[in-house]
Amino acid sequence: MLSIISPVYRAENVLAELISRIKSSVSGLTSEIEIILVDDYSPDNSWIEIERLASLHPEIKGIKLSRNFGQHYAITAGLDAATGEWIVVMDCDLQDRPEEIPNLLAAAQKGYDVVLARRSNRQDGFFKKLSSKLFYRTLAWLTGSKQDESIANFGIYHSKVIKEVIGMRESIRYFPTMVKWVGFRQTSIEVVHAERSEGNSNYNFKRLFNLALDIMLAYSDKPIRLTVKFGLLIALTGFLFALFTMFKYLHGDIIVAGYASLIISLWMLTGFLLITLGMVGLYVGKTFEGVKQRPIYIVEKRVG
Repeated sequence: MLSIISPVYRAENVLAELISRIKSSVSGLTSEIEIILVDDYSPDNSWIEIERLASLHPEIKGIKLSRNFGQHYAITAGLDAATGEWIVVMDCDLQDRPEEIPNLLAAAQKGYDVVLARRSNRQDGFFKKLSSKLFYRTLAWLTGSKQDESIANFGIYHSKVIKEVIGMRESIRYFPTMVKWVGFRQTSIEVVHAERSEGNSNYNFKRLFNLALDIMLAYSDKPIRLTVKFGLLIALTGFLFALFTMFKYLHGDIIVAGYASLIISLWMLTGFLLITLGMVGLYVGKTFEGVKQRPIYIVEKRVG
């Protein structure tokens, strides 16, 4: 069984071509396939199109979420429903070419559990490329792990990898980082990146910024650690300035009563407060995310 998962958003006009090209591409690989389309509460008629296609193609399973949860939450909904030994995750806008699926599977059968698609020549606009580059550079710095801006969600994954990924019921989801974290034998191959068939990317600067912020909070405590280091730096600066102020006071250069003690107290206490807030925030933030235990997504409808 081969499962192909695609989160859907503003894609009513490309879904028919997507299904046709997927079936044509995998027809020589296996007769057992399922195509899972997850409608992330798209504002257009994507769900109506999914229902129409599901009535024509028995391989299609449709999932409609109750609101717009986000791409990586929609991917999680698809992963939860997948039953295949191998699972393909791809975008629905046809920039991830279905014709690359046989190449991904062939590479996986050489002994790999994860084969990621590396887009050698991205067919995106200047702003999209620039924002993506800044996003991955910032993410790499914050998480302390190497990030490849040419790799996104498109790839093929063994079911044992996906089993571990869906076992991570964290409230903040970012599929590539979760796959990297679980490990197993991973590699990547060069694929052709197609131009967008219509419309623009839904990831504008605001959404990329919010995504980066979510990932930073979920997978890195580096900002809190930087706060602690900043507090230490201020405390050290305050201590040195305190010595300098005391030296001037003892030499009679400061004659205003209370000035020396005020400056010393202000600088040193500010530094210690930042250190304390950083340490408390580190524990409270992790505890806060863990105790809510809200559902990752909510399904409104299913078809197929």
